[in-house]
Amino acid sequence: MIDLRALREDPERLRASQRARGEDPAVADKLLELDASRRSALTRFETLRAEQKSVGKSVSKASPEDREELLTRAKALSAEVKEAEAEAGRLGDELDAVLKRVPNLVEEGAPSGGVDDFVVLETAGEPREFDFTPRDHLELGEMLGAIDMERGAKVSGARFYFLKGVGAQLELALLNMAMNQAIEAGFTAMIPPVLVKPETMEGTGFLGEHSDEVYNLPADDLYLVGTSEVALAGYHGGEILPADALPHRYVGWSSCFRREAGSYGKDTRGIIRVHQFNKVEMFVYTTPEQAHEEHQRLLAWEREMLDKLELPYRVVDIAGGDLGTSAARKYDCEAWIPTQETYRELTSTSNCTEFQARRLNVRYRDEEGKPRFAATLNGTLATTRWIVAILENHQREDGSVVVPEALRPYLGKDVLEPVQASKAKK
Repeated sequence: MIDLRALREDPERLRASQRARGEDPAVADKLLELDASRRSALTRFETLRAEQKSVGKSVSKASPEDREELLTRAKALSAEVKEAEAEAGRLGDELDAVLKRVPNLVEEGAPSGGVDDFVVLETAGEPREFDFTPRDHLELGEMLGAIDMERGAKVSGARFYFLKGVGAQLELALLNMAMNQAIEAGFTAMIPPVLVKPETMEGTGFLGEHSDEVYNLPADDLYLVGTSEVALAGYHGGEILPADALPHRYVGWSSCFRREAGSYGKDTRGIIRVHQFNKVEMFVYTTPEQAHEEHQRLLAWEREMLDKLELPYRVVDIAGGDLGTSAARKYDCEAWIPTQETYRELTSTSNCTEFQARRLNVRYRDEEGKPRFAATLNGTLATTRWIVAILENHQREDGSVVVPEALRPYLGKDVLEPVQASKAKK
């Protein structure tokens, strides 16, 4: 959540952030009003409690003729203290409820606007010119014996699939390559839980306006994660980290689950938008002062992976209205998908500043030994969706696919060969 002290000092920053997101800037005034009322109620409570203690001490020392009056006052004060405490608690709960609905402050320099208002920062590589009509990833996947959507739907329903044979091997190779890159860069490898408690899911900001995207198991009071960011953010919840150990860098490999609510009719073909997928995710705890530079490093590591896989892509700066609740700034890397003749997101990296750490109470001690809230960042290093870009960009006319050189040691193959004819040609 946002910092109330910073809000008091500069409320216009929140108003500007809300406008950049397309949200109501008046929430800043609502928070200031509630904050002032709560602090006033706390002051009244503390004043009455101090008087109550003073009167209580006076009773034992008072003369018989004064004791009755003091006892009456003590009884009245007891009721007033309880009332003041309840009022302060009520206002505190109301303030917390509003705070939890307020998204992170958008970083200065991020584009304003909605989903279509991103800014292209750079384009890397040239889309390939084919001298034949390219096949899409599903047709290629079926020819290679790598993807089975029909049986996925039979077993689990729409937007589920089987990766089999070289498809399963390709995903494992891709994710292992991503894990090794991160480990070589100093990340600690993690296999995190995929079920988390409500307070962890809420702490990362995923139970707000996008809560309908999350799978919930009410009988167990647990949630399935849509990214290992959730579990990794909760890993140090309630802890104080030593400053000299920052940044803490973790890389998590997990299955991820998303309901894809509101996406009816979108990307129904193939494995672009599915309910379950695997992902390697970088997650970092650092100081607020280091967060901006760390964000650039995460983006650079993502680009390194894309370059190794010889994929044409572009880097985009996401507009405020398309940022997640926790993100102050987000960059996506979008790979060129030949059969769609457009770029599609493969990676995202977000700087969440202290927003998640405040909600999860993750702190560190600064050079003076004072506890301060940490900053958290996350970034995708590989997912199942990358298979789409690999197959389509590296295909040959006969349906075979050339394996990018950097991936060959992990896959043990230079070329993926078709095992059946294209269904489209039958």
